[in-house]
Amino acid sequence: MPDQPSDAAPAFDVWSLKPPAAAGAAQEGGVEQVGEAGEADDSRRRSRRQPHEARTDWRLGGRTVFRWRESVLAVALVSLGVSVLLGSLVAAVWPSPWAEASATVILWIGMLVPIVWAFTRSRPIGLLRFRALDLLYGVVLGALLRTTQGWIEGLDGAPAELPGLTQVDGELTFSTLVLDAVAPVVAVPLIEEFFFRAVILIALYTVLRRPFGKLTAGFAAALVSTALFVLVHGISGVSDASGVVSLSLLGLVCSLLVLLTGRIWAAVLVHAVYNASFVGLALLISAFG
Repeated sequence: MPDQPSDAAPAFDVWSLKPPAAAGAAQEGGVEQVGEAGEADDSRRRSRRQPHEARTDWRLGGRTVFRWRESVLAVALVSLGVSVLLGSLVAAVWPSPWAEASATVILWIGMLVPIVWAFTRSRPIGLLRFRALDLLYGVVLGALLRTTQGWIEGLDGAPAELPGLTQVDGELTFSTLVLDAVAPVVAVPLIEEFFFRAVILIALYTVLRRPFGKLTAGFAAALVSTALFVLVHGISGVSDASGVVSLSLLGLVCSLLVLLTGRIWAAVLVHAVYNASFVGLALLISAFG
């Protein structure tokens, strides 16, 4: 019958229908929401595609220390071990007054090789910066450490031994001045700080920073670099307790300076002032003694 609804046409409630204007608004609102969501997705994609901000400090990681990791650390340790063995062999086998000096030069070469190799691979950002504060650190801490060293030597009740330089016929030879006066103030602080407090410390810190965190990585790197520093000097002849304690303090202070400032020059200057105070006193004693 024409008055009956067709079975093919679905029944619906006319009260559920929205006015045309409201439906249009809802449709426009839906389009607007979709558009806003699309713009948000596009912005997120663009932010992911943006490059990371350039790091200004090697302690934060980044490409400038990416190559200062296991390979640099391994080369440094192998080179140090080989140079120590060769130097000890030369000093023990070669009956010459130049044997000890030759052993020292071999040790320096063993440290210089990984230093040069590491810096040709990359240069940790911020490490070579210099600030006027570094000079203050060097003078104050270097003098304080030398004073502490003299105080430690006197703890056993005996006065600390005064430093001296080898003389021939009452005069200082050219080799003595170069090896015992100039080298400890100029060459030794540069070579040793760049090896122990730059190559060893930074490579180990970079390896440990992500898995263990900055604090643990810094603590471990400072201890290992200081232990190697004391060990090398122990092989070279420093074996008394006061000397070990003094060298340990020097190594820890220099390591902390590099870790806290991100720069190497404060550590180099502390080491240079520490050695220069000894050399200066030895020269005065040799001149007026």
